[in-house]
Amino acid sequence: MMHTFNLTATNQPAVVERLLRVIRHRGFALQSFELKAVDHDLQIDFTVQSTRAVNLLFNQLEKLYDVKQIKLT
Repeated sequence: MMHTFNLTATNQPAVVERLLRVIRHRGFALQSFELKAVDHDLQIDFTVQSTRAVNLLFNQLEKLYDVKQIKLT
């Protein structure tokens, strides 16, 4: 099943690497990824695919320190 996220994070070194690591460790395959730098933040839209429950990924991403807002669209 495909799931699309909209995420706002602080524009800090290694934020994208941490995000991608969580996606991979939770067993989701990245299908698309778009990033825009806006002021001191990053606006990230991405789509993942997996048979696993999407709340597993959502809950872990929400815990990342630099994540300010996350939405499942």
